[in-house]
Amino acid sequence: MAPQSLKKNYKCSRSLKQFYGGGPFVVSSDGSFIACACGDAINIVDALDSSVKSTIEGESDALTALALSPDDKLLFSAGHSRQIRVWDLETLKCIRTWKGHEGPVMGMAVHASGGLLATAGADRKVLVWDVDGGFCTHYFKGHKGVVSSILFHPDVNKSILISGSDDATVRVWDLMAKNTEKKCLGILDKHFSAVTSIALSEDGWTLLSAGRDKVVNVWDLHDYSCKTTVATYEVLEAVVPVSSGKPFASFVASLDKKTKKKNTPSQETHFITLGERGVVRIWKSEGSVCLYEQKSSDITVSSDDEESKRGFTAAAMLPSDRGLLCVTADQQFFVYTVEENVEESALVLSKRLVGYNEEISDMKFLGDEEQFLAVATNLEEVRVYDVATMSCSYVLAGHKEVVLSLDTCVSSSGNVLIVTGSKDKTVRLWNATSQSCIGVGTGHNGDILAVAFAKKSFSFFVSGSGDRTLKVWSLDGISEDSEEPINLKTRSVVAAHDKDINSVAVARNDSLVCTGSEDRTASIWRLPDLVHVVTLKGHKRRIFSVEFSPVDQCVMTASGDKTVKIWAISDGSCLKTFEGHTSSVLRASFITDGTQFVSCGADGLLKLWNVNTSECIATYDQHEDKVWALAVGKKTEMVATGGGDAVINLWHDSTASDKEDEFRKEEETILRGQELENAVLDAEYTKAIRLAFELRRPHKVYELFAGLCKKRESDDQIVKALQGLEKEEFRLLFEYLREWNTKPNRCHIAQFVLYQTFNILPPTEIVQVKGIGELLEGLIPYSQRHFNRMDRFVRSSFLLDYTLGEMSVIDPETETEYRKDKKIEEEVIPSVSAMEQDDQKTPSRKRKSQKSKDKSNKKRLVEKAQGNVIAV
Repeated sequence: MAPQSLKKNYKCSRSLKQFYGGGPFVVSSDGSFIACACGDAINIVDALDSSVKSTIEGESDALTALALSPDDKLLFSAGHSRQIRVWDLETLKCIRTWKGHEGPVMGMAVHASGGLLATAGADRKVLVWDVDGGFCTHYFKGHKGVVSSILFHPDVNKSILISGSDDATVRVWDLMAKNTEKKCLGILDKHFSAVTSIALSEDGWTLLSAGRDKVVNVWDLHDYSCKTTVATYEVLEAVVPVSSGKPFASFVASLDKKTKKKNTPSQETHFITLGERGVVRIWKSEGSVCLYEQKSSDITVSSDDEESKRGFTAAAMLPSDRGLLCVTADQQFFVYTVEENVEESALVLSKRLVGYNEEISDMKFLGDEEQFLAVATNLEEVRVYDVATMSCSYVLAGHKEVVLSLDTCVSSSGNVLIVTGSKDKTVRLWNATSQSCIGVGTGHNGDILAVAFAKKSFSFFVSGSGDRTLKVWSLDGISEDSEEPINLKTRSVVAAHDKDINSVAVARNDSLVCTGSEDRTASIWRLPDLVHVVTLKGHKRRIFSVEFSPVDQCVMTASGDKTVKIWAISDGSCLKTFEGHTSSVLRASFITDGTQFVSCGADGLLKLWNVNTSECIATYDQHEDKVWALAVGKKTEMVATGGGDAVINLWHDSTASDKEDEFRKEEETILRGQELENAVLDAEYTKAIRLAFELRRPHKVYELFAGLCKKRESDDQIVKALQGLEKEEFRLLFEYLREWNTKPNRCHIAQFVLYQTFNILPPTEIVQVKGIGELLEGLIPYSQRHFNRMDRFVRSSFLLDYTLGEMSVIDPETETEYRKDKKIEEEVIPSVSAMEQDDQKTPSRKRKSQKSKDKSNKKRLVEKAQGNVIAV
């Protein structure tokens, strides 16, 4: 078998974060996303894999109501501050806000046209607002309690608004009424407790209202009379009508055939109720018959806190036949769909989206293909997630206290087994294939902090507890298909440490077991009789994690003293110590056949190490709290981390992909570089400068600008080149100019380009350049220094001109003009005799030639002097 190549980098491919903290939520018209409240923020969550697509940050205001426009472009929110905000989902910006209620807004609804927004408040008022203008169009009062439910009639032509209140009444309002006394069309007061949910049938003429008085009233909107009252014997939180033409309708029709009598007219209304019992029930209004009821609730609760966590709080029918969405009291979304079988159809839980995981204590991958991830949180259950979609596939419930540790394996029969240790001082053995508990082990007197399966035979597992004992549990004779859990038996027990045992690990050949404890030591024991082999001493604080090397005779420990150590099993000596974490190291696990390992700690970091060089290759910061859990896939070597921030991150090895990306970028750089050279040869300076900016080559940019400055009409060419730059490229240009401006041999080019840049860019665009303030702070001092230097040179040149003039080295400019005037005068006045003119011609020519020689000498002297000044 060829050795695996070393890993150089991991990338976080998927994260499961808290996206729902209870409270209001709203589903998009196509069912593709859910907008839900999470504290004072609003998360836009993908309905398929529960990933957070975007987040709208609030303003420290607890949200009480949400609503979406019919086209899913606008989101309406309201909270305890009474502010009603309108958000644009494309830009995630608040485009409008106003305040109208005297108390918190408890419910919101948008008209089918999208132009009106109705709000129900704790101030007993119902208000209707114009969405575009933000002004109030209707004001309804009459309720004597908090108005919690609000609903527009789905038919645009019917201007009806329905509201439900804690005063046990439902009121129907007329939006077209001009007379104040005629605004309320009907008062429906058959309830005896708060109305929690209202809904309209498909035809729009039957109204359903559910309340905490455990009944559903069916109303006829023609005359506002109560057609029937259905007693459900359960406090209800949601009622959902069943529409025709959907899988639920066919499922209800098949159920109805079993109870329906012959020649009975089919005019009844079917609806679904959900409440405190946590079960889905389907009813028909005629005869108040319950057509379907779940045998057991899919909501798992503890025995001590049953009432607070059991039950549904809201529900909605998803569009496009996606199923029934139900929200639980413990921030979970359940999606129920109809599964059609050969014999009969059934209602099944197809998807479970967990809004909040609480603190994650341990996790492990399941099966050979590692498609699932078992997670132990601060709950009495184990949640099993689908790695591909990050939705919770199923839950293993049975412990009475919080689950603290778990481990997984694949048995010889092919079943996936899970062992869990809990704060209730018991261990449980689960068959993940059948999702059932097949064994329970009792005997520990403390919290079970660590469990581990055998690696080779899978005939036993070990457990370490807060009672300082190490136990070996036998799996011989246990039926993996058992419907009822049997009592597990121990093979051997030993008092292993002086303090709590935090971690246990079994060697690959099942011959040794290692324990790490709060007493700052790790011990190695020989199986099956737990004979002590060696004690590993050297850590200064408690040991959180131990693991055997897959290839060498050594063991790795992670401790609260911020170090990871590797020990020799033969004599217990410390072979290597790895330092790098800034806080306690909580987990460490080998990868790449023992040549590398990953570690995580209380500093929220995940680190990748090379064992041979003791080097930390990479550090990743994706958690905001302690990272308690670390899982490594045996086949894929995928890494999963989870911690106190209730976040699960999945990491994939990106070494090969990074190498391919680097090769691709290098190849592209070579091609672009050749294109740049061709542009320079073709004198296409605008294109060449743009390519030089794209390739981040500041020296080449300088050479191009310097070459342009030497050409004729350089101003036009530089302006043309600068006009082709983007905003980001202008930021790079200012950075380059800042560097050039500090060097004397490049400052003149920098000043010239800077001058042209300020000429073509208006101030409004300059201030929009990212980091322009810092860039100008670097440009101004050196520019001032250059200006002062040039000013000194100019003043010195005037002194030089004066000195040379006084030394008669150069002639004044007036002498030349005087000579020209004299010559003209001599040509114009013919009063001089010819002889005198002839006598004067020869010496004048001689003098003229002499003067021209003197003039050329003077020019050379002046040029030399000016050159010396410039050099200075």
